[in-house]
Amino acid sequence: MPNHVRVEVRVELKPGILDAEAESVKKSLGLLGIPHVERVATARVFVLEFSEVDAETARGLAEQAVDRLLANPVIHRVSIAPTLD
Repeated sequence: MPNHVRVEVRVELKPGILDAEAESVKKSLGLLGIPHVERVATARVFVLEFSEVDAETARGLAEQAVDRLLANPVIHRVSIAPTLD
């Protein structure tokens, strides 16, 4: 059993949900003379490190964290993946 398992949780807004921060960045990039930016999106990335569990258990715990704290299923899409040390 591994000593530590790291899991990356990426939380993004679903398509169609207003991403005001991303829109502001896109506008600012244009004002700075950075052309051709088609789309900007924001995301939050959480790296969760678990000890004394296997990868499958760590993923299950990460899913619980998503369900209970990290994301709102109505507006967010989530990806969970193990990270390389």
